Amino acid sequence: MLYSCIGILALIIHFIINHDALGRKKTKNGKYEETPKVEKRYRYFLLSAVCYYVTDVAWGILYEYHHIDALFPLVYSTTVFYFIFMFLTMLTWIRYVVEYLNKRGFKSKAILYAVWAMFTLAIIYLMVNRFYHFIFSFNEKHEYITEPGRYIAFILQIAFYMIVAIYMLYIAVRTHGEEKVRYAAVGFTCLGFEIFLVLQILYPVWPFYAMGLIIGNCVIHSFVEAGERKEKEFFDNIAKSMAENYEAIYYIDIETGEYKEYSKSEMYGSLNVPMKGKDFYSETRENAALFAHPDDREFAQSLYYKEIMQKKLEERKSYFYKYRIMINSEARYFRFTVMRAEDDRHMVLSVKDIDDEVTAENMNLETKKQSITFSRIAESLASNYDAIYYVNVEDSSYVSYQTNNIYGQLEISQSGDDFFDECAKNIPHIIHKSDADSVLDFINKDNMISALSNRKVYTMEYRIVVNDKARYTRMTVRKTSDGTHFLVGVADVKKEKQVLKALNTEKELARRDELTGTKNKNAYKELEKSVQSNIDNGMDYFPFALVVCDANDLKKVNDTEGHVAGDEYIKASAGILCEIFNHSPVFRVGGDEFVVFIRGNDYNNRDKLMEKLMEKLRQTSVENRDNNSGPVLASGIAVYEPSADSLVSDIFDRADKEMYEDKQRLKGL
Repeated sequence: MLYSCIGILALIIHFIINHDALGRKKTKNGKYEETPKVEKRYRYFLLSAVCYYVTDVAWGILYEYHHIDALFPLVYSTTVFYFIFMFLTMLTWIRYVVEYLNKRGFKSKAILYAVWAMFTLAIIYLMVNRFYHFIFSFNEKHEYITEPGRYIAFILQIAFYMIVAIYMLYIAVRTHGEEKVRYAAVGFTCLGFEIFLVLQILYPVWPFYAMGLIIGNCVIHSFVEAGERKEKEFFDNIAKSMAENYEAIYYIDIETGEYKEYSKSEMYGSLNVPMKGKDFYSETRENAALFAHPDDREFAQSLYYKEIMQKKLEERKSYFYKYRIMINSEARYFRFTVMRAEDDRHMVLSVKDIDDEVTAENMNLETKKQSITFSRIAESLASNYDAIYYVNVEDSSYVSYQTNNIYGQLEISQSGDDFFDECAKNIPHIIHKSDADSVLDFINKDNMISALSNRKVYTMEYRIVVNDKARYTRMTVRKTSDGTHFLVGVADVKKEKQVLKALNTEKELARRDELTGTKNKNAYKELEKSVQSNIDNGMDYFPFALVVCDANDLKKVNDTEGHVAGDEYIKASAGILCEIFNHSPVFRVGGDEFVVFIRGNDYNNRDKLMEKLMEKLRQTSVENRDNNSGPVLASGIAVYEPSADSLVSDIFDRADKEMYEDKQRLKGL
């Protein structure tokens, strides 16, 4: 009975420490929760251990009475099941270890195939053992006798446990912190199984394997399960705390798509989306089809593919997007932020309701548009005018802003009761006498109203006299959008032209390459930044392509013929590109490197244009290289693919790679 007592004690301890792991938890609606695969594998191991303990106890009790002939069939059957469940514990334990490692490589598959093969062979040998005693037998007195096959089976198990133990301890050495302890615990448990199997070989009628199982189970419970449960509770508490600031947080296995949701939002909960699942990608696409706003549905579904999410996370640590979700038939904006977890195997998706923010922002923008005061308008227009007047159409009162004293010593007030009356008094003193009558006629309330009834702007040029010198001035009159005021701007014509010319020249020079006349690297960076911003914000950008070109042998030209010849070489290269792509901007982004941003009709005809470029280069490249009569250009093209490209630099890199290949080809001619 001592044999059975040990088994009973092991069974009791087993149920005490594993009652949570053996059961399945239910959700609030009475359904069973989805159990992670690794927990399922461990539960199967625990259940197989229960079967082994029960069989071991039964065998111990029955073997006490093995001399009773009537009980012998039960003794034999229990012995068969003893071996079946022993091999089953090995099978379920190895499957748990492989799943715990969460590796999908060749080694893991090889281990699984091997353990299944061993288990299958064991079952076959146990069936054959009834006729040919390979593993065990009983003599005439019904005493248990070990056969050679039993030792072979045990030795194979020991070898298998040894391999897995070494592998786990090797991984433990290469990890840190809590993971190191857990991997080591699993490895030492395998070693424990080996030791007790050896003892079971030496003492076949003692329950050493049962002792090994319960000791190993205690080790796993103390160092692995308890630690993971504590860590899980820790992270669950963090996630639940964070969920108070979000509508939902998802923790997703990047490779398998298995996920768990944390949410405290009743509004988000009204969607009744699953809190756990096995395929985040497909399930979320289905949810997007059901709940996303019709106009955003296609965009939302396109986001939830494993390859797309993996690629975006490889390019950056996190990214976000937003779209509308229908909540109780009301469209609300949500922002989704995706970031990679520290273990590199998971990602975290947080969902935030930003509808109030978007609404407030839109209202703020609308309010700003509607409540722009005259001072803002005047200050803006004053940069283009020397003075501006805001005149009330009904009562002729006005407010003025000035940036220059164009009236000499004449003092002009900032506001007045009658703009037209004051103008009539001041015109004879400041307007050239030849223009005075025309200006008086122009600044007439009735004439202004009549003139602006069929046009947006009413303009006149005239001369003013400042320090006895005539100066041409332009007056521009327009109505406000609500028709309640005149906006009257006065500007020095000469100064206006000079400022405009200087401004345009300055802007143009800042973006223009001095040598070739094409746009420069600054201009390309501005364009790239603008295009990238639209792509990052999820906007459907118009189709475009990048052509990267490089002038071969520029250094050789500079070294042999001088930099003047090199400059001519570069200008000739730019000329070819501008001639071919005459509807698309050409940028010089390096000493001998050019980029063409192809769009519009040039984009539609890009193949023909590239053929035209290649044909021109084919005609001239060999001749130019041999007699130095002109440039030899290498080129490559890459087209923007909205479904695959998230960075403009990626498109440039593809075109640059193709250009480099063309460059190598040209060198071989």
